[in-house]
Amino acid sequence: MSEQLLERSCAWCGDPVVYTGRGRPPRYCGPVHRRRAWEVRTAEERAGRPVSDGGRTSEPVREIVQRTEMIVRTQVLHDAGASAPRPAQRLSGQPYTLPEDAVEWIEALAALRQEAVTNPKVVPFREHIARACERTLKVLRSEPSDSGEAPPGES
Repeated sequence: MSEQLLERSCAWCGDPVVYTGRGRPPRYCGPVHRRRAWEVRTAEERAGRPVSDGGRTSEPVREIVQRTEMIVRTQVLHDAGASAPRPAQRLSGQPYTLPEDAVEWIEALAALRQEAVTNPKVVPFREHIARACERTLKVLRSEPSDSGEAPPGES
C-alpha cells in the first residue's frame, strides 16, 4: 500500500490546492495568500517585542502632514511697441466714436449717467468710471496752457 498527496487546503483561505507530485507540497493557493500569512505571523512576533526593538506601542499614532498649496498668478505686461491699441467698442459691439462737439459730449454723459444705474454691464465698473470722470474733471477745471498740452501728470 502506498499513499500519495493529491491536494490540500490553503492555509489562508481554505480553498483546495492541487499538488503535482514534484517538490514540497504548497501550503497556499497563491503568492498573495502566502504573503498575507507571513504578514500576520511577523506582526504577531513584533507585537510581543518592546517598542525599542520594533514592537507595537499603546500610545496614539502621531501624524505629520505636509500640505502644499500652489497659487498661480498671471501678470500681463504691456509692451508699448508690441501691438496697436484695440479700437473702443460700444456695449452693443458697434465701433465707438467720440462725440464731436460739446453738445454731443453732454448727451453722452447724460446717457452714461442713466446706464450706470440700470445697465448690469456697466454697474460693476461704476468705480472705474467715477475715477476716470474725476481725472477728466481735473483737466477740465485746470487753466488752459499756451502750448495746448495737457497739464503735467495727465495724459
